[in-house]
Amino acid sequence: MMSLLLKILGFLSLCLGVQCVHQVSWLPCQFTDEHVFVNNEGHTETQLIHRDAMLQFGQKGDAPVNPYAITFLITGSKLDLRRHVEGVEAEQLECELHRYSTEGNYVRWPVQEGAQEYNYWFICTLRDTKGLFTVTSFLRHPSDQPAPGQQDYRKWPAIGDRDILITTVTMVVKTQSPSVKAGLGSQQKLHCQFAVDHKGPNVTVEWHFQHRGERTRLFSHTSRSGQTQGTGVGLRSLAGGDASYTLPFTKMSSEGTYICSVSVNPLFVSLDLSLHIEEPPRVSLNIGPTLSLQEGGEQRVTCDAESYYPLDVEIKWYVQDPAAVGQRVGAPLPRELQNVLLSSHKHNQDKTFSLTSFFYLQASLRDSGRQFTCSVSHRSLRVPIRKSFTLTVEEPSSWMFHLTAGCTVVTLVVVLLVLLRYLHTARKKSVQKKPY
Repeated sequence: MMSLLLKILGFLSLCLGVQCVHQVSWLPCQFTDEHVFVNNEGHTETQLIHRDAMLQFGQKGDAPVNPYAITFLITGSKLDLRRHVEGVEAEQLECELHRYSTEGNYVRWPVQEGAQEYNYWFICTLRDTKGLFTVTSFLRHPSDQPAPGQQDYRKWPAIGDRDILITTVTMVVKTQSPSVKAGLGSQQKLHCQFAVDHKGPNVTVEWHFQHRGERTRLFSHTSRSGQTQGTGVGLRSLAGGDASYTLPFTKMSSEGTYICSVSVNPLFVSLDLSLHIEEPPRVSLNIGPTLSLQEGGEQRVTCDAESYYPLDVEIKWYVQDPAAVGQRVGAPLPRELQNVLLSSHKHNQDKTFSLTSFFYLQASLRDSGRQFTCSVSHRSLRVPIRKSFTLTVEEPSSWMFHLTAGCTVVTLVVVLLVLLRYLHTARKKSVQKKPY
């Protein structure tokens, strides 16, 4: 009875293992196999074959979780791959497995005496689907015999559909910032860390920057020689496996791909980290929170979105009736204005952009009390920026009407007097010219 209960509990723990990664005992993976051959024209080609596989953690002799798939059984070593993905739901992980070639370069990996001499290498990549991290590790599968010809170079040993490959984790490289969004003038730390399964490895760490096809080396350090070139990585932290690169001040030219590479002969891995510059717009109106106009008056209303990056910005104008202003429940939706014009994009000296949206407001008494809102959306904003004003329309005052009417009468009287004087003068001249 007790043994049956233990089996049930073990089965439940296995089922629940996929729910949280720090308890997981296996992960489904896609294994991209390679078939290297010489075609009819004498050229070497590589055919990629996608196969189902399982990444299983345990001990030698454990039964495969899925006997119908290739099992990469990771046995105990100084490196625990699961520690680098703790706290993440297993459903958020993408697992990929590939063969790794040392390109004919044979280097004995430091292992215990009496261990098998040769190794076949595989590279395992775990990605968080939300973009939180990328973990790349090397799996060592020991063998008594080298590959035919040169060591694992164009001569892959066949792997059966139900084979179990006993492996250990030899090196892990991780980044927690595979994609970074940064504003101008900010300090950014591009995360990259590594771990090796033995002490004192000869590690070479490099950082490169790539943008529009140009590749520049930013930093390089080799542990054995102590030779260092470039800046941005702390040597003390590097000794502990932290190879993170610090950008002290981001500029528009900082946007691009940063590549963290770690090599321990014969293994080499690089991780791409993308840095995207996103600068939010500064939004302003050319008028205050209230605008007073007389009926029939006209006002040019502008909404400026300034110093944003990248280019994709959207500006819309909305109008809302007085009864709906401030009403949260049951209020009709604001109506989008259609008579809106846009200026051309302005290129600023710092390579940001500016844009102006405007319309001509014709004052009418029925528009009095309405609220006009400029809404600016941009990639750098979680919610649009909104700027509003309330319109007040006034009727022409009575004194203004009388003053206008009086001015009109006075003007007419003056014109009439001028005409009469002109007629009188002309008549007088006409009488003087008669001979009689």
